[in-house]
Amino acid sequence: MTAPRVVLFDLDDTLFAHRAAVETGILRYAETLGAPYGALEADELTRLWHDLEEEHYHSYLAGRLDFEGQRQARARDFAARHGVQLDDAQASAWFADYFEHYVAAWTLHDDALPTLDELEHRIPGIRFGLITNGDLAFQSRKVQAVGLDARMDHLIASGEVGVAKPEPGIFLFACDAFGVAPAEAAYVGDRLRTDAIGAALAGLSGVWLNRRDAVPSPDDERDAERAGVRTIHSLAELPGLLG
Repeated sequence: MTAPRVVLFDLDDTLFAHRAAVETGILRYAETLGAPYGALEADELTRLWHDLEEEHYHSYLAGRLDFEGQRQARARDFAARHGVQLDDAQASAWFADYFEHYVAAWTLHDDALPTLDELEHRIPGIRFGLITNGDLAFQSRKVQAVGLDARMDHLIASGEVGVAKPEPGIFLFACDAFGVAPAEAAYVGDRLRTDAIGAALAGLSGVWLNRRDAVPSPDDERDAERAGVRTIHSLAELPGLLG
């Protein structure tokens, strides 16, 4: 693989430890709520919250819900699973209370900053950026809170661009922002189709960060192979792959 001029990253669960913060946040919030939210075991509770995030956040990305609407839907469905009914105002307040616990758990993955340092060492002049599906203001807040803003030249968010991964338009928009051709950029993300396959089909070098040793579907595995996607299991492997 030719060393790229630009390395672009997904944010959540690639550099930013989103899933861990979500799990910590919902467990701590459920503790403050008490009964009836203590009926589920911790792993069941976090799995439910994760599933609701996947369902309703993708509804937001597809335009079926606005940003606040997907938050309300997540809170409402989670509470309903515990026999509690929330109206829109109550759901917004519920999510806002949860959100404070989530924010308190924000952190980077341990391999994030060392990987950026090593890439800069191996590839002089390398530049970094982020492409994220989400609201620009919200994602910017996370980037600033963990200090990534000092390392990233551009933050490209689907909510601002109007195109979401895996559509090629958002990857090409990012390349234009850096003034490079797609072939001169690599993209690293934790979702095989949304991140790595999407980037590769747009002409970038697609890298799948498979932290959890997920087994891809046959279709995803076939398409990843055809697109030339490379797989790593830790960001620590990335400098050796690219540099």
